[in-house]
Amino acid sequence: MIKKLRVHLILVALISVANCPLSIAQSDVPVPAPKQTERICLKGGTVHIGNGTVIENAYVLFENGKVTDVFAATTIKTDATLGRIIDVTGKQIYPGVIAPNTVLGLSEIEAVRATNDQGEVGAINPDVRAVISYNTDSRVTPTVRSNGVLYAQVVPQGGRVSGTSSVVQLDAWNWEDAAVKADEGLFITWPNMYKVKGWWAEPEGYELNKEYDKGVQDLKDYFNEAKSYAYSTHEKKNLRFESMRKLFTDKENLYVRVDYVKEILNVITFAEEMGVNVVLIGGADSYMIADVLAQKKIPVILGRSHELPSYNDEDIQQPYKTPAILQKAGVLYALSINGFWQQRNLMFQAGTASAYGLSKEEALASITSNTAKILKLDDKIGTIEKGKAASFIISDGDLLDMRSSNISQAFIDGREINLDNKQKELYKKFSDKYFKK
Repeated sequence: MIKKLRVHLILVALISVANCPLSIAQSDVPVPAPKQTERICLKGGTVHIGNGTVIENAYVLFENGKVTDVFAATTIKTDATLGRIIDVTGKQIYPGVIAPNTVLGLSEIEAVRATNDQGEVGAINPDVRAVISYNTDSRVTPTVRSNGVLYAQVVPQGGRVSGTSSVVQLDAWNWEDAAVKADEGLFITWPNMYKVKGWWAEPEGYELNKEYDKGVQDLKDYFNEAKSYAYSTHEKKNLRFESMRKLFTDKENLYVRVDYVKEILNVITFAEEMGVNVVLIGGADSYMIADVLAQKKIPVILGRSHELPSYNDEDIQQPYKTPAILQKAGVLYALSINGFWQQRNLMFQAGTASAYGLSKEEALASITSNTAKILKLDDKIGTIEKGKAASFIISDGDLLDMRSSNISQAFIDGREINLDNKQKELYKKFSDKYFKK
């Protein structure tokens, strides 16, 4: 009887799905673009290379997913050998924005636990790979992509040692296709020297964390074990230590979440003792020791700047000013923004930084070429140069200005991608309902 009932329910479910309207049955995530098959030339736009150079009235040629040439149009006439010509006169051409330190594709609906796959249980998880949880069918990704973000560093969360991050491109069928650089670095969270009392709505100040020294020593002990393991052979594999081997042998990045200046200094000492390449994540107080970071060549991926400063007595505009201070000191830095859907506003953070000491091209570099350098991908992405990926965006106005930025076209590896998304569909739907004459 139970078996018959089960069969009956399955049949009812199948019939229900079959009778669903097509709009419900279909996914509203755009289909990934096909591989580039013809030579393409963007003609007449203003090209922002991403390294500070700007070329007005330029030609950008690309074929087989790679940029083949970029030059001013003053010395050339339109020629059939240029391939399919796309006239972008009056528009701005930028490298694809790179969003570092994000859970884009790992989280879908914050309030629904089943849609969040960015963290693992336990405190020590160096073998966790964020890339295998990356969801190419996320509805969030198209909303970010349509604002100019073409690449993302997807990062695991939680615990003391969170796992490995990977860089993906945002137009793919699956995570294997999306991966640009898999398992490119290890993320850890540095112990807090101070504990926050109370909660965010009713803060009660800070108190010294009595377990801080123990937490730091525990990290040192674990990393020393992993280092010893990396430089020796083993019949029996330790998967956690295996996942950390390249950190010591191939100098992969160690990304450390840290903000407080004294903690940053301790992280620098830790990195030197372990012999690893460290990148600071967050780095709210990094401007206080910018000269030290420049001298030791330690990069910083800054946290969200559209927020209040860390301290009550700090300059209210300090988060806006920090990029310019690091720029002046010669620190390699990039901008990031917390979360996943929030990545669509990353370029506007750069715009704010340009109003507080950075030039527009320096601000652009903080979300393109600088990020590529930190991720060790500057030979492939981050700028519009010969031999690099043909991944760029075309805007009707200034990319860094939310009033004029409007992405009309975008290419990833020479493939013209679909810029539609769920939000645009809803806007059109209700515009037609209320405003169509």
